[in-house]
Amino acid sequence: MIVAGIGLRQGADEAALRDALDRAGTPPDALACLDSKRSLELGALAKTMGLPLIELTEDALAGVQTITCSPRIKARFATGSVAEALALAAAQQKGHIARLIAPRVKSACGMATAALAERTPK
Repeated sequence: MIVAGIGLRQGADEAALRDALDRAGTPPDALACLDSKRSLELGALAKTMGLPLIELTEDALAGVQTITCSPRIKARFATGSVAEALALAAAQQKGHIARLIAPRVKSACGMATAALAERTPK
């Protein structure tokens, strides 16, 4: 199972979200976002793609080790990349092990980011 962690700025439209996902590479089996950042556009994209949308709290991301690191994000969320941490935390739910397969990429407009994690068998 591949989970795409989606980071987004307020005002990110569906095109920005799709662009970030396309730049990440592999099509995901699920999308993950912060519960506080869920948007109508992200919900619509998940529905259009026929994918579940996993909503996680900020606490679920704290301390998740990521490949990329933004000092601003580290100070705000206690992790280096929201998208990478979302992908990993969502893929690791229910005791699964996961690994990052695509680090954070930005949409061309910079309004959305995506990263991919793969759940490995227990």
